[in-house]
Amino acid sequence: MYTDAASMKLIGQAFPLKSFHRIDTNAHRNFSAGIKRLLTNGAGLVISFKTNSPRIAAKWCVSSSKPHNNMTPIVDKGLDLYIKRNGKWEFAGVGRPNAVCNEFVMVKDMEKGEKECLLYLPTYDEVKSLSIGIDSGCKIASGNDPFTKKKVVIYGSSVTQGASASRPGMAYPARLSRDMGINFVNLGLSGSGKMEKEVADMVASIQADAFILDCFANPSPEQIAKRTAYIVKAIRAKHPNAPIIMIQSVFRETGNFDLTVRKFVERQNANTLTEYQKLLKEGVKHLYLIPGDNLLGKDHEGTTDGTHPNDIGFDRMLQVIKPAISPLLN
Repeated sequence: MYTDAASMKLIGQAFPLKSFHRIDTNAHRNFSAGIKRLLTNGAGLVISFKTNSPRIAAKWCVSSSKPHNNMTPIVDKGLDLYIKRNGKWEFAGVGRPNAVCNEFVMVKDMEKGEKECLLYLPTYDEVKSLSIGIDSGCKIASGNDPFTKKKVVIYGSSVTQGASASRPGMAYPARLSRDMGINFVNLGLSGSGKMEKEVADMVASIQADAFILDCFANPSPEQIAKRTAYIVKAIRAKHPNAPIIMIQSVFRETGNFDLTVRKFVERQNANTLTEYQKLLKEGVKHLYLIPGDNLLGKDHEGTTDGTHPNDIGFDRMLQVIKPAISPLLN
């Protein structure tokens, strides 16, 4: 028996929508085609439901785009199921994609009793339709939002979006939400988090308790120098007391031997620091910076492709970011 997931609680959108998109791009006609496409991706979006079924399956359809060659098909086009046990969200199963439209049993033979569930949508693709399957005679209903303590917008790059975690729930914004009970809205835009004015204005328009700018891996050093002040001031104008947290770019492991890459990232991070210091001198309050030096560790084992974190890399990012932001959000 299948139930349309559109009838369930959807968590993670900046503004309520009837689709499985992150932003209503029709309201932002000046966005580039690439940004509009990325905002249809399900990164950070979660379906909350409860069921007493010992088996949970899913049917879902995505786009016909080819999977990225630096990601698993599961994080790209698949699903990721968590179930609460003893007050903690635990991994329960995945939906493995093999076509545009898919059907997969994510978990079976579970103990009897009602279970609280979270189903993460594909990180890098658009969900056209989604239904959740349970055993005949069992019940399913919309769940509660477990991330109600605060709402924090994370605007960023492909790293923010979730490349290259093994599955959607392993991206660091998703892990922060489960760990902290906070709704971290994922506005990672793969390769396109460049702080354009129209995007900065959209980010600033979101009602949130704090803003994290994890976008400094995408703009050139020159763009960082030209655009950082605008996005920070746009947010501050609409949110006078909300913490704004800037995160320098991760060290690209391709730069371990490639000196051109290394110097480019060093220039990005140097300009990020310079802009942060300028804004402080101008009197911008509640502005913070997380250095990028130790986000992935020092052993060069934290990425999938030399740029994007693997699960080890995302865990290391979590260990740096969580203690840095926790006092600011409390």
